[in-house]
Amino acid sequence: MAIVNSSTFGIYFPDLMQRLKKIGIVERITVDPKIPGRELAGKLKGCKFVIASVTPNFTSEFFQYNKDVKLIARHGIGYNNVDIKSATENGVMVTRVLGIHERDSVAELAIALILICLRQIIPANKAVKENKWQDRKGFVGGELSKLTVGIIGYGNIGSRVAEIVKEGFGSEVIAYDPYIADKVIEKTGVKPVSFEELLKTSDVISLNASLNEGNYHFINKRAFDLMKNEVVIVNTARGELINQDDFIEALESKKVSAAGLDVLEEEPINPSNPLLKFPNVYIVPHIGGYGKYSLRKMDEKMVEDIEKLMKGEIPEQIVNPEVIEKIITEFKGRK
Repeated sequence: MAIVNSSTFGIYFPDLMQRLKKIGIVERITVDPKIPGRELAGKLKGCKFVIASVTPNFTSEFFQYNKDVKLIARHGIGYNNVDIKSATENGVMVTRVLGIHERDSVAELAIALILICLRQIIPANKAVKENKWQDRKGFVGGELSKLTVGIIGYGNIGSRVAEIVKEGFGSEVIAYDPYIADKVIEKTGVKPVSFEELLKTSDVISLNASLNEGNYHFINKRAFDLMKNEVVIVNTARGELINQDDFIEALESKKVSAAGLDVLEEEPINPSNPLLKFPNVYIVPHIGGYGKYSLRKMDEKMVEDIEKLMKGEIPEQIVNPEVIEKIITEFKGRK
């Protein structure tokens, strides 16, 4: 089995790695995030189980040339880097982490990024370390409690961000999610609004939506034009939600006063990425799920998926249930 491009799995909780080693040989593999499918297929030749990070992409070409892999266990909630149609056609099961396991960890990071943007915490700390205490007059910021926060994506994580902001800070909270009924949002004390109204009304916008074909680059020039001046944007969901060229234009014009990003369309970030030149853009390296409790639960889920298959049992959170019968029959036959 192979652990691909994961910087954390088995590192912080070695007991879980030992459970895997009881099943078979475990190899840790690091590849270029953009590795071609055929090349990746060769590197994973002979591996039946793959624990996969957010990269690389398991494309149709990968499944065309690799017939050994039977399970891709995504070490996270999203699975945009796996071609589910091709996986299903080739009888490969894809699983993912339970959303509840990352809920608090990602939501708390979103709140931290919001506060960093509003209160200029990082430049203020830098000033102190540079013996510029007297510069504190330049670090006047906004109070979250006095602002309207717009949540885009009111699922597992977005609803938790809303809860913390509303109950903990007393902010006015509005939400947009085309996949969740208004009455569900209203029951949490949050006002459901249209996409356009959220953009026009929010002082802070938190992106918490899963990536799909309908929202790719939907935070674009049109969206920025509708936003309030000096809006704060935080993205802990997927980098592809934002059109970066339009984002840079909005930063240059000061339409966006500050941004906190845990995700980017291209990860890891290219050193030449123009976002790095903005002192008011705070980027962290996709650490939303890296709370200790969250990470432990994520790692356990990956191990349990493999252990269950080895027993001929059905794992939880299967993305493509169409393959269950084939895969379970195959593994039961090995017992």
